[in-house]
Amino acid sequence: MSLIPNVSPKVFSFSAIIVGYLLIDDLTANEQNALGNWLMLTAQVLCTNAFYKQVQAERDIASSKEPSTEETIEVLKKMVCAMQKEIDELRKSL
Repeated sequence: MSLIPNVSPKVFSFSAIIVGYLLIDDLTANEQNALGNWLMLTAQVLCTNAFYKQVQAERDIASSKEPSTEETIEVLKKMVCAMQKEIDELRKSL
């Protein structure tokens, strides 16, 4: 479903301004407020859904790149050895 037209961001934003101004004259202040709140709620639902999809995509990418437990243990062992060498060199210099 493609509701978003293939236009520049400026034209897309300007179209929202035009629609907003067109609706002002035909609605009372209460109707404008009700419609505005409804549109903001709709926008929040869309933003929340899009954000959650991004989070899920990031988690999928992160989980596919996570090293195995064996690889993690090997890296930790190398880090311990490197730290031990640094400690030994510090002790020698004292």
